[in-house]
Amino acid sequence: MISAPNHQQRLSGNKILITLAFGLLISACSPKIQPKSTPTPSKPEKAKERAATEPESKKFTEATISMLLPFKLNQINIKAPTKAEVEKAALAIEFYQGFMLGIDSAASSGFNFKINVLDTRDYNAQIESVMKSGELTQSNLLIGPVYPDGQKYIANYTIANKLPIVSPLAASMPQEFNNPNLISVVNNINLHVQKVGGHITKNHNSENTVVVLINPKHSDDEVYGAPLRQYFTNVKNKKLSFQEYASVFSMEMKVQKNKKYVILLSSSNKQFVTASIDKLLKMQRAGLNVSLYGHPNWTKQSYPAEKLQALNTIVSSSYKIDYRRPAVIEFVKKYRQAYQFEPSEYAFKGYDTGLFFGNLIARSGPDFLNQITKHNYRGLHNGFHFVHDDKLGYINTSLMLLQYKNFALNTIE
Repeated sequence: MISAPNHQQRLSGNKILITLAFGLLISACSPKIQPKSTPTPSKPEKAKERAATEPESKKFTEATISMLLPFKLNQINIKAPTKAEVEKAALAIEFYQGFMLGIDSAASSGFNFKINVLDTRDYNAQIESVMKSGELTQSNLLIGPVYPDGQKYIANYTIANKLPIVSPLAASMPQEFNNPNLISVVNNINLHVQKVGGHITKNHNSENTVVVLINPKHSDDEVYGAPLRQYFTNVKNKKLSFQEYASVFSMEMKVQKNKKYVILLSSSNKQFVTASIDKLLKMQRAGLNVSLYGHPNWTKQSYPAEKLQALNTIVSSSYKIDYRRPAVIEFVKKYRQAYQFEPSEYAFKGYDTGLFFGNLIARSGPDFLNQITKHNYRGLHNGFHFVHDDKLGYINTSLMLLQYKNFALNTIE
């Protein structure tokens, strides 16, 4: 790799207006942020000698990354934005801020990044306008759109132009897009099912265990319930006894006291979940040997920790921040210093995305996509371990299992 001084991330053409508007928006809702320049590292002598002897055509010292994010600046009064208007742009702003800190860290080796920031407005006509301009074709990597509709809309364009594109925040199934250039960062629901199913088959004796799916079968419940059912009725997993009921109450009369029950709740409806947890605790006190596996969305909801702990509750998750980790502490300090407020979930995700892909590009050059499956990453919020599918692209399979212990969620796998 040939090192070169890091330049200030720059914008060009019509994106200057977007940058100015974005800066005004930030300054209107928080103390004024001063851009922080990155010191220019000195180039080692060996690197200088290598740079002088290599042909110019082989040098790859700058990458262009285009970010397509829904700032929705057309809906905001830049001079006097309301709280509601700012909140509409919060996801994009926070992800962008975290991403830029990640890229800044990746650029500290001396590699150059040109970051083009584009407001998609969460509107396909705006994406169409950007595609017609031709400016994306000069990009080495696209980040976003963040919503599935936008990813579907731009898919054929990225295929035709051979553009790698990251889906940074949506947990969509890659089959929705059929884009071989797609890089899916957030784990889809099938990966959650495989993680939970693998843990159950590995840690529970098939001779005395009954796996029970509690599934009210509403449309939201079936998103998780259907692949769970498919997993445990698959021939290779049939060694475990599997049953399904609409509620814990309907299974109560059919339990066998000499069996251990592994309960899978496919719902994240708070009222239903709360009632189910309370009923399982009563059944446990009556002598039922039970362990509970919850919906991934439970990590974003609030349930009594002591009750979930009593039921040995485990949930799968693609997001968890350990604020005791030195790397997390350092990022929080940098974020506070740069932006004067606390990093959100989207800021953490933006940072990990920026740092991973920035380092990957700086290390591997134009061939970085062919190297993505060879480099694992332990991020602040989740890990990245990509597998490749010829039709579906690159899929992050890194996922955590969390268990309630000592009245808190702790990573067990």
